Amino acid sequence: MNINLENIKVILWDFDGVIMASNEVRDSGFERVLADYPKDHVDKLLAFHRKNGGLSRYVKFRHFFEEIRGEPVTETEVKQWAQKFSEIMLITLKDESLLISETVDFIRNNYESYDMYVVSGSDQKELREICTSVGINKYFNDILGSPTPKKENVRHIILKNGYSKEHCVLIGDSINDYEAAEDAGIYFYGYGNKDIMNLSSI
Repeated sequence: MNINLENIKVILWDFDGVIMASNEVRDSGFERVLADYPKDHVDKLLAFHRKNGGLSRYVKFRHFFEEIRGEPVTETEVKQWAQKFSEIMLITLKDESLLISETVDFIRNNYESYDMYVVSGSDQKELREICTSVGINKYFNDILGSPTPKKENVRHIILKNGYSKEHCVLIGDSINDYEAAEDAGIYFYGYGNKDIMNLSSI
């Protein structure tokens, strides 16, 4: 991991595509949950999902029904779709072989030198269960996810702990990760995505 961590004391990690090679599993999850809907509609959702990896599934399901299909959807229905999605994820993502070795090796070797957090658009309860299952939860001060937006979780970590912004970096693979770092006024390091890597500020 070629990153300049001089003066950095706090590392905020995105999860999907950074700690775990789970992006394709997430894709298939949407396809399975929405299998009864037209393929072209699901394909549009997948395009939105891939472009906005850091957004929560709650936002994505709402986008699917309201923007792609042009039909109303209640908050209760969105939560029901998200629950169905989570059930599939918990079956398929509790798999150590999906961990990205470069990242996890770095975390294991350096977690005592930095305050480390997971800040993801994925469901918080689900994330914590997956991290515990694959044995990496102990490396993080906290594991935060949706339904709270990523930007809000990042700001919360910094304010709650009184961190200096110049000591913090967010490592992610999507434009939403970059935007969350920009919003909080901290450093950003793009990982695993050439277009996002070019946005790195450290």
